[in-house]
Amino acid sequence: MSDGALHAPESKPAPVVKPGDFVFAAVGLYHGHIFGMCNGLLEAGGMLKSYYDPDPRYRAQFARHFPGAHEAASEEEILADRTIQLVAGATKTDERCALGLRVMEAGKDYFTDKAPLTTLEQLAKARDAVKKTGKKYAVYYSERIHVESAVFAGQLIEQGAIGRVLQVIGFGPHRLGSIEKPDKPGRPAWFFVKKHYGGILCDIGSHNMEQILYYTGAKDGTVVRSQIANYNHPEYPELDDFGDCQVVLDNKATGYFRVDWFTPNGLQSWGDGRLFILGTEGFIEQRKYMNLGVAGSGGSYVFLANGQEERCYTVTGTVGYPFFGQLILDCLNRTEYAMTQEHAFKAAELSLIAQRDAVVLAP
Repeated sequence: MSDGALHAPESKPAPVVKPGDFVFAAVGLYHGHIFGMCNGLLEAGGMLKSYYDPDPRYRAQFARHFPGAHEAASEEEILADRTIQLVAGATKTDERCALGLRVMEAGKDYFTDKAPLTTLEQLAKARDAVKKTGKKYAVYYSERIHVESAVFAGQLIEQGAIGRVLQVIGFGPHRLGSIEKPDKPGRPAWFFVKKHYGGILCDIGSHNMEQILYYTGAKDGTVVRSQIANYNHPEYPELDDFGDCQVVLDNKATGYFRVDWFTPNGLQSWGDGRLFILGTEGFIEQRKYMNLGVAGSGGSYVFLANGQEERCYTVTGTVGYPFFGQLILDCLNRTEYAMTQEHAFKAAELSLIAQRDAVVLAP
């Protein structure tokens, strides 16, 4: 896959409910992550009933991926359908909160692409709506929940393989265009307007902030320093093509991440996503999408070193994606096993603070 925007992992079906027990719809189809979101719910036993987007191009693209779903005449049709329990959405980033508020007000749970919102004011409204309606504002932090190496690393940590986690360092490079069309950005025009996409630390940085919180087991943190730059894309003056951030967590662990739009066209993947986790008794490295220098190595790899062993795991096709089944059961049972609401919001909050307070390095 040359374009991360269209990354839509597939796995073996692992239904947690009977057919028809959990019905969902899709509204807002701007970002290709909607395909991964819907794939995950379908594999966990959900039924995709209908979809809508105001742009016919996105509706047609979605219909090609999911021909069995009904094309609704409007968003209102979906929100009024009492059989639909959850709405998944990947609209423009700055419109995701407003959509979520409408979904929750209609009595349905909401599952949004990351970043889940673009301002702290939107975050406050989302938190208030969750309290008022009792509905979920779930977030598709795909670089952890939809990557097998990330899932497996979490399992190793739960088993005590590296002891207490002290630090998480993440790298989230992305390709701006595609290998097939290297001179043309593979992103819609709104993506290059900061008020729409929120900035690089708000956007793809939220993936890494969520992972730092998750693997360290922290509930909160303090952004120590963050930086953004537009080093090499003057034609897009509002684009951050580089960003990094250092954070100290409430349990004294630390985190650092770097995100950028500098994946070269010679790389076999849209980005060499990596994560390093240091523990008191060992360390873990994740190579999420490929193994550098090994042709055709697309997949997930986990490297572990501790007091007992040094080992490389190839986990592609072996771990699956339990988040989606857990989310379905959480919606049905009103539990929080997939991801707590506060965790989802805290990752967004710290990312927004990092973006707001970032030192501008260039231009």
